[in-house]
Amino acid sequence: MPTHLLYLHGFRSSPASAKAQCTAARVHAINAQRVACGLAPVQWRCPQLPASPREAVALARSLVSDVAPGALALIGSSLGGFYATWLAQALDGRAALLNPAVNPARDLRGQIGTLRGWHDPALRFTFTSDHVAELDSLVCAPLEGAVKEAWRYLAVIARDDTVLDWHEMAARYAGATLRIVDHGGHALDNYAQRHLDAVLEFLGITAPD
Repeated sequence: MPTHLLYLHGFRSSPASAKAQCTAARVHAINAQRVACGLAPVQWRCPQLPASPREAVALARSLVSDVAPGALALIGSSLGGFYATWLAQALDGRAALLNPAVNPARDLRGQIGTLRGWHDPALRFTFTSDHVAELDSLVCAPLEGAVKEAWRYLAVIARDDTVLDWHEMAARYAGATLRIVDHGGHALDNYAQRHLDAVLEFLGITAPD
């Protein structure tokens, strides 16, 4: 069982997202049962990621620097899924990806400028061309093919995602465990009801028997 779970939110998102919040609640409930059985809890980490991809990855790594090889689980949503893909390989972990971004350097070039956070409009940040270049540096294998070590990944992909192309996501994670569904949209608004249990089971985070 993993000792740490790191959740990485998407572009302009935050730890206040619905998916992050319901995942945290479920992990806390599982941990309560684990502690009652004399087992160690899973350490939950869900940072506010900086705009810089380089800094975001560095922050994520610093939060799990003491994790033993193979004991890290990650969940990444959209851009966070792109980060989680890179981190799972770099840190020997497993990752569940929620409508993961495949080529964010391409997709986010049109977002350069000063932006507001989705969940906290008071949160403002600047996204730059240097940040786009940083995204290019985090690509885990040629974008024309599938990721390496696909066994590390579960990808939840909604066909009705209007932000990312589900065909591209499915091709990128060919060989991984795929949950391709008709409904949910980019936000996977049915995540808590339809996917959370499968995500945690894939990662090995379950209540004691």
